Amino acid sequence: MKTTLLHPMYFGSIAQYIAIAKSDTIIFENQDTYQKQTYRNRTYIYGANGKLLLTVPIKHTGKDKRQLYKDIKIENDFQWQLLHWKSLETAYRTSPFFEYYEDDFVPLFKKKKQFLLDFNYECMQVVWDCLQLDLSYNKTNSYQKEVTDSNDLRMLVNARKEAPIEIESYIQVFTSRHGFIPNLSILDLLFNEGTNALAYLEEQSIF
Repeated sequence: MKTTLLHPMYFGSIAQYIAIAKSDTIIFENQDTYQKQTYRNRTYIYGANGKLLLTVPIKHTGKDKRQLYKDIKIENDFQWQLLHWKSLETAYRTSPFFEYYEDDFVPLFKKKKQFLLDFNYECMQVVWDCLQLDLSYNKTNSYQKEVTDSNDLRMLVNARKEAPIEIESYIQVFTSRHGFIPNLSILDLLFNEGTNALAYLEEQSIF
């Protein structure tokens, strides 16, 4: 059996979901220290002007204080959820499957969330349901820098040091304007490919 270790992300990148689709069991890192500028609180979608970053704002407790990922709280002083949903609507309203999945995702943006990690698990579960992914997953009980009993792909959470991946292109809403943009949010694949998304993921390879 193939077991893969990953970080929970805000919806998750296509690369992460390729790893998930090609694994038998998933372990999510639940005990790590939070790091800025990662996919823990950000995702990229395809907007009318190209690659568009959506970031979940977090509460900062001090410049040098390190916090565990599971203790990070979301900053709800402004309507970031409304902004993110409007951005998704603008980007994907004309995509083939946005209306098909719309009702599944709307609740995620209606109620304020307290902890980032909990919210990411909620987002992930909705995506898994839409993909009809039938996989089990566990969470780590302690942090280990190096692991030997699973395929450690925690590096996929890094947004700044992201390695380019070669994946098969699919039709995106604004392909005619800016060409194919790889490894966006799993939402881009889901809204464009719909029920074919899981088969697409299973056919790809990131390494």
